[in-house]
Amino acid sequence: MAQAARPVLGLGLFRGPVPIVLRSLGLRGTCRSRSNRQAQPLQSHPPRRPVRAPSTEPDLNSFALRTHTCGELCTAHIGQEVRLCGWVQYQRQGIFIVLRDFDGLTQIVIPQEKSAAHLKKILCELPLESVIAVTGTVIPRPPGQANLEMPTGKIEVQMQNAEILNRCRKLPFEIKELVKKSEALRMQFRYLDLRSSQMQYSLRLRSQMVMKMREYLCNLHGFVDVETPTLFKKTPGGAKEFVVPSMEPGKFYCLPQSPQQFKQLLMIGGLDRYFQVARCYRDEGSKPDRQPEFTQIDIEMSFIDQARIRKLIEGLIEYSWPEEKGDIDTPFPSMTYADAMDSYGVDKPDTRFGMKIVDVSEMFRNTEISFLRNALSCPRGAIRMISVADGVDLTFVTLQPDGTWKSAISKFLTDMEKSQLCHITNIQKGDVLILAAGDWTKANAALGKLRLECADILESRGVTLRDPGIFNFLWIIDFPLFLPKEDNPEEFESAHHPFTAPHPDDIHLIYTEPNKVRSQHYDLVLNGNEIGGGSIRIHNMELQKYVLETILKEDSGLLSHLLEALDSGAPPHGGIALGLDRLLALIVGASSIRDVIAFPKSFRGRDLMSKAPDYVSPEELNPYHIQVNWPTEMHEDNDKS
Repeated sequence: MAQAARPVLGLGLFRGPVPIVLRSLGLRGTCRSRSNRQAQPLQSHPPRRPVRAPSTEPDLNSFALRTHTCGELCTAHIGQEVRLCGWVQYQRQGIFIVLRDFDGLTQIVIPQEKSAAHLKKILCELPLESVIAVTGTVIPRPPGQANLEMPTGKIEVQMQNAEILNRCRKLPFEIKELVKKSEALRMQFRYLDLRSSQMQYSLRLRSQMVMKMREYLCNLHGFVDVETPTLFKKTPGGAKEFVVPSMEPGKFYCLPQSPQQFKQLLMIGGLDRYFQVARCYRDEGSKPDRQPEFTQIDIEMSFIDQARIRKLIEGLIEYSWPEEKGDIDTPFPSMTYADAMDSYGVDKPDTRFGMKIVDVSEMFRNTEISFLRNALSCPRGAIRMISVADGVDLTFVTLQPDGTWKSAISKFLTDMEKSQLCHITNIQKGDVLILAAGDWTKANAALGKLRLECADILESRGVTLRDPGIFNFLWIIDFPLFLPKEDNPEEFESAHHPFTAPHPDDIHLIYTEPNKVRSQHYDLVLNGNEIGGGSIRIHNMELQKYVLETILKEDSGLLSHLLEALDSGAPPHGGIALGLDRLLALIVGASSIRDVIAFPKSFRGRDLMSKAPDYVSPEELNPYHIQVNWPTEMHEDNDKS
């Protein structure tokens, strides 16, 4: 008897060159002979859309107890007997139910015959969100009853029999998109919130983008996916780390803030190109765009410069970008840190709208307004200003529709000063000028925040400034290498981390004027949000030791392993990390990265579903030689309870 053809599983998941796919699956195929490979010129930029191998739609019903999903049936299936599995979304008038799964909805017609009265009774009394399996025949909907807004809206399934797989208890909220739920309730019952179409879309899009990124890096550009340790040691500087006890008295692990040291060690080890979907940890609570544990696309390369890394990342994002979000333009524009701070007051500007900061110090150099004159007399004193289009409902300096000026200081402005302001800011009737005078850095920072606040106010009143469908990528470069410590301005701290290399044009200043040294760090900004950051690293042991000990006053002994490695033939290397959670949140328009993470932590870093973190008994702590020093207020609470 002839054997049935064996299906080749997994080919549809790969989109790299076919010979690579065949080798990775252990099948026979064309070998990639080194002698046949021609040297390729170094491209200034990756191709816009690298050619991908033909792919097929994944089989969503393989190995499952169903024949089809609830979102795939159409008129082509009319007359077929099908088996569907899912959750009861609606039950209407004892005539039909709507069955839901991850893929969509299908209307199921309940049999009305007397012989099926028992089945009808059970289904009509079945709580919503119960899980059932239905067998039936696909039929067209009656004339005039088609729902064209629903992918399966032209058909329905005439039920033949049904199997109740699990009844549902009374739930704390309905699984409907229009039902408002607090975020705390959603996180407490996350397994229910995951059933929503938005969460399903976000998590599936996340999976697809990661897969395309892996394909681009590993299949097309030869990166090696390496898993680095989660249990590590304390790292100098940076964010607070999670501490993990060990059974050695007084010794602790720390969860890594990033795989930074390991990926540098991999380059020293000759791996050349490294990639990882890395889990990272920072014990700093949680904000809308931060989590105590998060995921980053971690990349490192040897024999590279920052321009080539930026081009790699532009190609990576373009390759993995969701088609439904439209094309993105590459290469991404770049802006120096100094220019960003000068024009926007922040190092991650949202360039979807204007309101740039302008300097008007010179026109007020001889002003009669005392507080402006006093501001300019101070070191680094400046007068900075932004113009808010259509901001007539705001306060500050306003040019009214009748051409007169409205402001607390307008009576002190000369006609010449008003004319100069109009020329510099291009102010129109109904616009508002916001002025800040004082230290240049503080004035810019204040206007940077006010710029965003004004955008919020105007958008709340119907003025569109930041189109969510526009994605403005921007590289920020030439950051300072060191910053003065807030608590002690005479000392320095790393602007990013201590392994960042100085700008080659400023290397001579590191020994004399480290405050003037620019770094080889680069940030990737999307719509005013930092989604990635990286740098060329220090690969010279002596320079790294000097930075740690002399400039940062850190104990280099904590990094003796890295210093020894750098002294063992370290190649020039650099890399970047992309914040996967933040990137996904911006793509889907989520207000928080918690909406693109399956099981996120709350604002205070807690898991509201499992109640983590939790207490551990003294007996369980004994093997770790740890005792809890309870705060006084907790003692009092325990006594009362």
